[in-house]
Amino acid sequence: MQHAPLIIDIAGTALTEDDCRRLAHPLVGGLILFTRNWQDRAQLTALCTDIKRLRPELLICVDHEGGRVQRFRSGGFTHLPPMRALGELWMRDAMRAQDAASACGYVLGAELRACGVDLSFTPVLDLDWGPSGVIGDRAFHADARVVTMLAKSVAHGLRRAGMASCGKHFPGHGFVAADSHTALPRDGRSLKAILADDAAPYGWLGSVLDAVMAAHVVYPRVDARPAGYSARWLQAVLRGRLGFGGAIFTDDLSMEAARHIEGRTISPVEAVRAALDAGCDLALLCNQSLDGGRVLDETIDGLARAQIEGRWQPRAASGARGQALLPREPAPDWDALMRSPAYLHALALIP
Repeated sequence: MQHAPLIIDIAGTALTEDDCRRLAHPLVGGLILFTRNWQDRAQLTALCTDIKRLRPELLICVDHEGGRVQRFRSGGFTHLPPMRALGELWMRDAMRAQDAASACGYVLGAELRACGVDLSFTPVLDLDWGPSGVIGDRAFHADARVVTMLAKSVAHGLRRAGMASCGKHFPGHGFVAADSHTALPRDGRSLKAILADDAAPYGWLGSVLDAVMAAHVVYPRVDARPAGYSARWLQAVLRGRLGFGGAIFTDDLSMEAARHIEGRTISPVEAVRAALDAGCDLALLCNQSLDGGRVLDETIDGLARAQIEGRWQPRAASGARGQALLPREPAPDWDALMRSPAYLHALALIP
């Protein structure tokens, strides 16, 4: 199966000629949407339809978790709570919290699917250790067991809505205070400590998660490279030790923490190749269309050149894992969804 590892972005609310040219490239496997790509529900639905008309196999992604990370908030989209609210509910009523988590996953997935979006990068599996502002209330709880049970419930709700799940940020971003958008976080704990706490949900959810997103965090006692560039983390630990068989995404390779490997500044195409060589299946390049897309064009061309020259080879297994994330069922009609008993019942359960 064709391996199309690049997930890119577009600048506006409709496809331009440049967008179409990039999305038609065989090394581009999908795109990620942001708030700037939203005007209203009709526009979003039309945009997704145009993307699928161009190439049906393109994966349309978004960061849509609830709380402060929710790209679409008007036009009928439910304002979902931060995941910490589910952890707080767990402390009062664990069984009710699991049902509420399933309801959140179902509503989140069904509303996105009704507009043509294929995948949301959720649930967050990071533990709420306290120091991390960028994670904060995006985390369910400080206890890995509670995180696992609530994330499993969210994933169940997503699956009911016809959407895959993506756990993030492997092996854990919650312990460090630095924000990988603007700095390179370093977590000095041992492999044993991380496996016992932060990475534990990935092992417990091995038969549930469809995808995992790697953290732009360095764990120097395990590897000098950030996890997303580390074959030890991705292949030896995630695939080998924890037995994960789904798709592995990079986090955004334009983030500050992704621009350096072992003290050396790298180009976007070097970043993509390093991530793919380490074991990632899909590489995210976000917010690069805003300056005309020069970085996107250079990265696409650079990866194509590396393939032609034999310095990088696409993997059929990676292509299959990426394609497995596409929904199997057609998108529901929005108005019919709003009236459906399953949706109305789920809506009533959301805290």
